[in-house]
Amino acid sequence: MYLDDDLLPISALQHLLYCPRQCGLIHLEQVWSENLFTAEGRVMHDKVHDGGTESRGDVRSATGVRLVSHQLGLYGQADVVEFHKTEGETNESGQTIAVTLPGIKGFWRPFPVEHKRGKPKSHRADEVQLCAQAICLEEMLKVYIPSGALFYGLPRRRQEVIFDEGLRTMTQDVAKKLHELIESGQTPTANYDKNRCDCCSLWDICQPKSVGRKVSPYIDRMLSDEE
Repeated sequence: MYLDDDLLPISALQHLLYCPRQCGLIHLEQVWSENLFTAEGRVMHDKVHDGGTESRGDVRSATGVRLVSHQLGLYGQADVVEFHKTEGETNESGQTIAVTLPGIKGFWRPFPVEHKRGKPKSHRADEVQLCAQAICLEEMLKVYIPSGALFYGLPRRRQEVIFDEGLRTMTQDVAKKLHELIESGQTPTANYDKNRCDCCSLWDICQPKSVGRKVSPYIDRMLSDEE
């Protein structure tokens, strides 16, 4: 279990899975630079978080829900948490899957939804981020959450995510590695990858193609002259 002072942002999980160096630059060195992709993502999340609460039949939605898990040592904010009306408080296995809402009759099953500006990705960073949100909700609400959804802006449709044991274990492992990285205080070195690096907003700061190379013949000459 982690103390309040040890909590790290859920968003850092995605940074770590996308690129450990990016994670170190943002969360250790406190640097940030925005490009078109990050700006569009920020605007999308701001609009979602400003949505307040909404009720549509048997589904009630809350936006910008604050999250925390001392088990994972994480905190953050869910884009949307839907509460789906259900018949009972427990499932066939006896697990508590629903909660009661103040002033509202019946039982309601939490269902986290994360909004992403782009399209589904080949890696699982988005799924890990969503699973971490679910684990936070489970800890806070004392319920079991079997699934959630990722809403992607380009196809404009949901992709259901099942929080199976494999994904939960991956999420726990990534959270542990995140804490180890922050505790080390060392930003990882760059490892250039065209698909990741060329669209990263930290390109100019990171300079992934320059790491491990001589900076320039001019500087080489300067160093030689001083010897």
